[in-house]
Amino acid sequence: MRLLPMLLSLAYPACGSEGAAGLAVPAPMEMSRIERPASPNTALAAPAGFAPTPDIVTAVSGDPEAVYAAVRRFAAGQDHLFLHAAYDDRRQVHFVARTPTANFPDLVTAQVTQEGGLILWSRSVYGRSDFGVNRARLDAWVAAIGRELSRN
Repeated sequence: MRLLPMLLSLAYPACGSEGAAGLAVPAPMEMSRIERPASPNTALAAPAGFAPTPDIVTAVSGDPEAVYAAVRRFAAGQDHLFLHAAYDDRRQVHFVARTPTANFPDLVTAQVTQEGGLILWSRSVYGRSDFGVNRARLDAWVAAIGRELSRN
């Protein structure tokens, strides 16, 4: 293990783990019941009209299985992103995204609705502010998954 994550793990235990290790395996989520914290360290992307109100309105839609497959393909090609749990029957998948230098973990959940809409929720495990990282991540994911779907 690198020195900085090892030192950080004294205060932030999950920084000392690799991949998805060090974090509890998430249970399936009911995405419409997300309770957003007061801290500005989360981002939500979802179709128009979704509650809670998303930060990013996703225009990504299509056959639910095709959208879910596009999400999984995109995620598989990302550095520092690790599969944490998949509930394929719900078209819901959970990932741990790690910062390259400090190994801080963020949690990312993706769900495809029955109508083929895309919901993404990214949040920090540690800290009050994320310096816009979660929002930027979801902007990139929505754009990339949209491009992936338009090619197929």
